[in-house]
Amino acid sequence: MNTANKLTMLRVVLIPAFLAVLYIGFPGSNYAAMGIFIAAGLTDIADGYIARRRNQVTDFGKLMDPLADKILVLAAMLWFLERGAIPAWVVLLVVVREFMVTALRLIAVDNGRVIAAAISGKIKTLVTMFCLTVMFLELQQWMVYACVAAITVTTVVSGVEYFLKNKDILKWKDKS
Repeated sequence: MNTANKLTMLRVVLIPAFLAVLYIGFPGSNYAAMGIFIAAGLTDIADGYIARRRNQVTDFGKLMDPLADKILVLAAMLWFLERGAIPAWVVLLVVVREFMVTALRLIAVDNGRVIAAAISGKIKTLVTMFCLTVMFLELQQWMVYACVAAITVTTVVSGVEYFLKNKDILKWKDKS
């Protein structure tokens, strides 16, 4: 297993550790969980950099890297949902956007096309990870509202961009 894939696997392993720290709940557990969340996020940056720089892009990485990211973000969002810090409709919006973009990519592949990550998708991921990290600090309520708004806006904008840029893929073709 190459270095990039090892970092992806580390992120996968950090997800249950992140949740365990949150649910065990000890003095400072929010900060410990935030540290694990940040470490997991940094493995995402590192594995992408290493995979491209060392030409270690693999099918495993193509599958597990985005899946690990989505599970990590969803785990944090569900924790905040459970605590009442983020509304369920925002979590649902994020999940629906992810399913729809994934479905669009599958349709594109079926038509011999690959949809690369858009800059708006990368911004959405960065904003979401940053905002979730800020929410662990339990600062003023207006900051939580601002983070939820930023996550919502970047999720919608990036989802709409993917579909507008690739709307030709959705034209139904008779394959018979």
